[in-house]
Amino acid sequence: MGTYNLIATTAMGIEAIAANEVKKLGLDCTVENGKVMFKGDELAIARTNLWLRTADRVKIVVGEFPASTFDELFENTKSIRWENFLPVDAEFPVQGKSVKSTLYSVPDCQAIVKKAIVERLKKAYNQATWLAETGPLFKIEVSLLKDKVTLTIDTSGAGLHKRGYRIDQGEAPLKETLAAALIQVTNWHPNRILHDPFCGSGTIPIEAALIGQNIAPGFNRDFLSETWPWMSEDIWNKAREEAEDLANYDQSLEISGADIDHRMVEISNNNAFEAGLGDLVTFKQMRASDFTSKKDFGVIIGNPPYGERIGDKKEVEHMYREIGKVFQNLDTWSVYILTSHPEFEKLYGKQATKKRKLFNGFIRTDLYQFWGPRPPRV
Repeated sequence: MGTYNLIATTAMGIEAIAANEVKKLGLDCTVENGKVMFKGDELAIARTNLWLRTADRVKIVVGEFPASTFDELFENTKSIRWENFLPVDAEFPVQGKSVKSTLYSVPDCQAIVKKAIVERLKKAYNQATWLAETGPLFKIEVSLLKDKVTLTIDTSGAGLHKRGYRIDQGEAPLKETLAAALIQVTNWHPNRILHDPFCGSGTIPIEAALIGQNIAPGFNRDFLSETWPWMSEDIWNKAREEAEDLANYDQSLEISGADIDHRMVEISNNNAFEAGLGDLVTFKQMRASDFTSKKDFGVIIGNPPYGERIGDKKEVEHMYREIGKVFQNLDTWSVYILTSHPEFEKLYGKQATKKRKLFNGFIRTDLYQFWGPRPPRV
């Protein structure tokens, strides 16, 4: 087995949460904006793809070097041992991005990297004319930041937020990776009640159930690197067997979601059953302000409408006032609300214990945290 330099990419603001997940897998890591960097072997590639709940994808760093001319980009790329990664028949499209770099033309950079890899592989495999590219897929990215080039290969394929359970969704679905991050920021524990009053397509309750029973989020999907000749089937089988052994299917859970739209409730139910969690999570049609509970020490996690569209603003602000009145009655509960509305605390009628800046897609939001008392130790 080899040792690879790896990057788990994340949305801005949740790098530390992803880093904790990497550490839980026994891997040392460092954090930069939007990425967690670590070293690992083939089994680490399989395990991180299976287990990382908040990362977007896992990439292998093949090379890093400075380049401010196309010649430097070509020669440095060609000097990398691409034959250690790509078989002779590999299909290898090259994507690119450039930020604050002399080489700002992304199509030119992509073409030069592609040409350099072709030249390297032709020589390594003694191919006089051309490469067939009829074999397994390797997605390569050339990224330039301030004249520093990073060349990576994507091991995940479809983004890691695609768990495989979302059959349908609403207009503005919360990404599964962000939903998992929200849950891990809170003080929720599997023995506490969890309720999402704005469940949409059910993402927060479903992700909570996966966390509650310690089910690997990637357990029911495939990954691009499974098709690679040097990532053996035995490695993936070992990683999946480990995930199966670590799942705690006996953990009882009390997780619910509600939405004002009966169609979203139906979608949530369908998604939960697709995830194999239909018996664990309950959904009902209900206004958020109608929620009541006689139980103590529950947790509410919600991603309500933000009122981004002008016509919705007054309606959304009225709803914020309503839930503020209702949730204050749950005096032992903790409440976590994600919104971009700058006046949320004023409308809700209470100052948050803590705020955390997060990005929901391209929208800058805050997670308003209202902490209840700690439940007594059992």
